[in-house]
Amino acid sequence: MPGERPHHHRSDGALFAAAAAAVARSDDLDDALAELLGLAGEHLGASAGAVYILDGDHDELELAITFGIAAEVAADAGSVASVAESHDPLANVTRSRHPLEIDDAGHVPVLRGTTTAYLLPLIVRRDGIEIALGTMALGFAGPLPRRETLLGAEPLADLAAVAVERALAVAMGSERAEWFDRLAHTDPLTGLANRRAVDRLLELEVARAGRQGVALSVALFEIDHFEEIQRTGGNAAGDEALRRVAQILAESVRLVDTVARYAGDQFLLLAPGPDGLIVTERLVRGISALAPVDGKSITVSAGIAGFPLDGRTTEELIEVAERAMQSAHEAGGARVVGRTPPAN
Repeated sequence: MPGERPHHHRSDGALFAAAAAAVARSDDLDDALAELLGLAGEHLGASAGAVYILDGDHDELELAITFGIAAEVAADAGSVASVAESHDPLANVTRSRHPLEIDDAGHVPVLRGTTTAYLLPLIVRRDGIEIALGTMALGFAGPLPRRETLLGAEPLADLAAVAVERALAVAMGSERAEWFDRLAHTDPLTGLANRRAVDRLLELEVARAGRQGVALSVALFEIDHFEEIQRTGGNAAGDEALRRVAQILAESVRLVDTVARYAGDQFLLLAPGPDGLIVTERLVRGISALAPVDGKSITVSAGIAGFPLDGRTTEELIEVAERAMQSAHEAGGARVVGRTPPAN
């Protein structure tokens, strides 16, 4: 009989126990939402359903999960833009945070082909404030179920909101952890890798070169007359010189190379293969072409060491590169001292 509570294959207690388990035990948002949407459809006797999640950064509702909806319909109704201003019923429910009964489901594109629709906001409460995270939409082949039956689906929408909020919190935590990890391995002034990051990579590359019998170059760069630049222009001039050198290093190396700020006004290049000297000479020329900072030209002295000719450990390679860099300084700077590693 139209409007009667639909018959279920399980009791309400079993249905809501399954809903709680979907949230508590699933570590995948799509799986949890699919289970909750299916249970809501079962509870109300819906023939189709969808869950949209609000992308607050872009003010859009994005389709996450469906059942009983053709793929082409889902593709056409995949998002609702400008939620703050849209007249789409899904947007209205998200903004108002109130359920909506719709006698003509044609007004809800994703439920095209159904007769009536019931839309439920996904709401959580933070610091006493209700926040909408999306909308659950359910379509029916005939008239809407009775109001008391519809109200029984609200806890399922609430559980869907909890699942979405938990997934957002996990994602935010992962992004934060990734940011801290990146911060721990990045020099804040230049944006290059820092000493900690490149030391670890250097060990790995030296070990790899030893296993595979391939060449590897390590070059150290130090800004000529850096103390004079700082003395005449202050710390701001010194920082500007460091940033400009770092930019040339980052823009001029190959994809296989790594550059890092190694210490103070020193930088390191890690160059796999036999072409490290060529790369180093190109970098020194590029830095020499930089515009002056506070009237002081910017040049670097570079020393290069090659595996295995100049050393077979990271310590040996760094020691050779440092001595060569000092020789470049003593020769007047703006040059490279060293030799190319042997070709394979």
